[in-house]
Amino acid sequence: MINKKDIRAVEKNELESFFMNHKSPQYRATQVIEWIWKHHQLDFNKMLNLSKSERELLKENFIVKSVYISNTTISSDGTVKFLFKMDNANVVEGVLIPQLNRLTVCISSQAGCSLACNFCATGKLKLDRNLTAGEIYDQVFLINQYALSRYNKAITNIVYMGMGEPLLNFHNVIMSIKHITSARGMALSGKRITVSTVGITKMIKKIADLEPNFNLAISLHSAIDKKRSKIMAINETNNLSNLELALKYFYDKTKIKPTYEYVMLKDFNDSIEDAQALVEFCKKIPSKVNLIEYNKVEGIKYQKSTIKKTNIFLEMLEKNNILAKLRRSRGEDIGAACGQLATQNK
Repeated sequence: MINKKDIRAVEKNELESFFMNHKSPQYRATQVIEWIWKHHQLDFNKMLNLSKSERELLKENFIVKSVYISNTTISSDGTVKFLFKMDNANVVEGVLIPQLNRLTVCISSQAGCSLACNFCATGKLKLDRNLTAGEIYDQVFLINQYALSRYNKAITNIVYMGMGEPLLNFHNVIMSIKHITSARGMALSGKRITVSTVGITKMIKKIADLEPNFNLAISLHSAIDKKRSKIMAINETNNLSNLELALKYFYDKTKIKPTYEYVMLKDFNDSIEDAQALVEFCKKIPSKVNLIEYNKVEGIKYQKSTIKKTNIFLEMLEKNNILAKLRRSRGEDIGAACGQLATQNK
């Protein structure tokens, strides 16, 4: 019995060799790639510019692991949460955030998460597995189809900020971006894609070496080691000094300014001292800051910082010429806001 490969995990050169070994033209590989990525045609029988024998050959040797939307929930603010199911019963969530001039998609890279940041709902889940490049791509493609149908316009931005740590699924995340930005895929500009990481330093350097066409965001949440370690276990092995070195390497090679994500936790990281520490960290490398309103998660003790403290914090950043903005909570009432994704609607 043939051990069938997922065709969307096969590189172009391997697919070219496959066709040539079976006495078919090499260019069939390009045609198949356009079918499965650009047209999202996952049924070999419908690839009609291939011969019947070539279609049968594909069915005999390959499968297509795909994703489908099993549920959608719409927030009072218009945010849409999607529950995606995969062929092995794993589930992940994605979010569509409609704004005045943009439609932003937040997608997942893993089913679950292994990092256990203690203010995050996803961190309470165990890691089931990495998603394939095709499964990541499907989330974007399917949400884009939804946007075209509901709003009559395509998505504008993609953030890898859903479930999981993207840099612990490095190969599949990079491959998904390759296909999203390819002319034989969705042809979306890499400048409109942001990959968010807790700060895995060796992988940040690896991204820099690839000369990325996308943006990088760092889940920072404190610029004081002791505090960051208290809420993010990753800081024990990837502390702020190591993170600084990795980000300096990244910026020197790419000239892309990283964005620091900073969730405002009441009476924990929202003081003047915390703001000053963040200012000092920001001055080390050209960067930007997104302050994020905390979204309540059941069973987690943290609370949203007050409006007064948040405004004072933001003003201090701006006074020190740090490019910063406050990212308002979206989709909190349906568990779709930052830190809330936990597949509640299985």
